[in-house]
Amino acid sequence: MSNEEELFDDEFCILVLVDDEGEEHEFQLLAELEIEDDVYRVLMPLAEEEEEDEEEDFVVILKVIYDDEGNELLSEIEDDEELDMVVEAWQELEDSLEI
Repeated sequence: MSNEEELFDDEFCILVLVDDEGEEHEFQLLAELEIEDDVYRVLMPLAEEEEEDEEEDFVVILKVIYDDEGNELLSEIEDDEELDMVVEAWQELEDSLEI
């Protein structure tokens, strides 16, 4: 996912990400995590009607990076250790928020 556009709703933030093929995908922003001077966003895909039966708890975690011109981009996390660290932080946050 390379580009992002933020749309705001009364209840939650929706990000529209454009993939490498130019297709738009909508996500709900669940959390923004700052870990070791890096920022990560936890996103939940907004299911289309035919996809609603798929796994409900599916999330995507992307790293906030910047291009040469200072534009914010979201990137996949390729380092396994980094990904494990961010997933663990997300799970701890999610556990602390559960009632």
